[in-house]
Amino acid sequence: MDVGAKEIRQWHLNNGWSDIGYHYVIRRNGKVEAGRAENLVGAHEPTRNKNGIGVCLVGGVNQKDFRIAESNYTQEQWDALEALIGKLIAKYPKAKVMGHRDCPGVKKACPSFDAIKWAKSKGFATP
Repeated sequence: MDVGAKEIRQWHLNNGWSDIGYHYVIRRNGKVEAGRAENLVGAHEPTRNKNGIGVCLVGGVNQKDFRIAESNYTQEQWDALEALIGKLIAKYPKAKVMGHRDCPGVKKACPSFDAIKWAKSKGFATP
């Protein structure tokens, strides 16, 4: 599904949230869209909301069964993710790159790839 910050914001508002939970959304075409302002606490992972920047890569699930995790991101998304994380690390040099699945107590597969391994391969900090 090709959705962006606008659609995800509406889903989250429909769930009773105050805004989109993520600070950034990377669409299938690689366009990075702003979500919640960086200076606002996110709503992307309870143990990391207060001190984390939430980035959503659209995709990551099987087209036929959304309950099945699948690393199906486009090259444009990978390029945009690397550029965005590079900017964020420059802005927040002590930041650690990790996926939702790497947070304590999380029983989810997202982002459907090993974010820590990916970050290491790109020279970014990891937990």
